[in-house]
Amino acid sequence: MRKFLFLFSIFLFTSCAPTAQPGFQSGLITVYSTPAAQPWMSDLYACANKLGVILIVNAKSPQIYLRLGEPETLLTPAYQIGEEEILIVTHRESTLQNLSMQAAQDLFAGRGTAGAQVWVYASGVDVQILFDQLVMKGRSVTSLARMAAGPQEMSDVLNSESNAVGILPGRWKMGNVRDVYSVGVVPVLAITNSEPQGVVGELISCMQND
Repeated sequence: MRKFLFLFSIFLFTSCAPTAQPGFQSGLITVYSTPAAQPWMSDLYACANKLGVILIVNAKSPQIYLRLGEPETLLTPAYQIGEEEILIVTHRESTLQNLSMQAAQDLFAGRGTAGAQVWVYASGVDVQILFDQLVMKGRSVTSLARMAAGPQEMSDVLNSESNAVGILPGRWKMGNVRDVYSVGVVPVLAITNSEPQGVVGELISCMQND
């Protein structure tokens, strides 16, 4: 009898215990973005809020990774969620005027306007990769170029130094600056570490449709 009551109590406990919601674990999604793609993180958070998803920012193997343009090696699925214009930007008081492609190449190769201080990013940064592909086309950037850690530092420098000229994604252009050349419009990508399933797919679809 005692054995029967013990087994019956286990049955009641397991049948009355809260049932885990389908996809609960998949409701915790790891995400990351390059500095240039940071403006799209607000869209991702808005979609996560709409879908009741919790986002965890983690650079190690994120389930959704936002960046501008394709990486040099792309081995996993990628989905366009927007587009961005890459610009050559200078301080509003700079003597630089609108540039041609040749003039832009010469400037960043160190053969440009005297007195202009060129600013770039590290070679592996998404914006710099795109700039090298679309403007430099195999030419090397001058060794005298200064290096910005990201678009925020680039924007700060361009706003504060009248002789500075650098590269900015359009959404990062603000303050006392003006663009002198449009490098081109590039896709903003959401890259997943596997074929998107469940809420990962829903988040990407939401970003594409908003």
